[in-house]
Amino acid sequence: MPLVVSLLLLDKRFVANYGAYRALFKVHFQALSKGPVEHFLRDVFMRFKQVPVTVHGECVQCGNCCLNQQCAFLEPIDGGKFQCGIYGTYLRRFSNCGSFPLHAHDIARYQCPSFFVDGDPRVVWLTPQ
Repeated sequence: MPLVVSLLLLDKRFVANYGAYRALFKVHFQALSKGPVEHFLRDVFMRFKQVPVTVHGECVQCGNCCLNQQCAFLEPIDGGKFQCGIYGTYLRRFSNCGSFPLHAHDIARYQCPSFFVDGDPRVVWLTPQ
């Protein structure tokens, strides 16, 4: 896989660090088997909409939505934050990444600390009894 990605992106780093990226891609594909592929095919590719009216928040670069920090393209930056190593490439357009978050299930799956939907269960209103 590192060779294929190097050719697709014309980026030598995947071949230069072949052993490390081979291990990363193994973890990456194991994480993909836990639901993101189904999400992509159903909600992104087929455009089946169960999208809330409003999603609030903004990315804090925690990396949780990147396969729970297991994406082979995720790169650490200062302060415990992460960035996408293929963000500016055409390959990212074919990924699940640009769709996050579509609905509350996405937010809950990755325990996203910064996005929420209207009626989010994390907000509890106490009513007098």
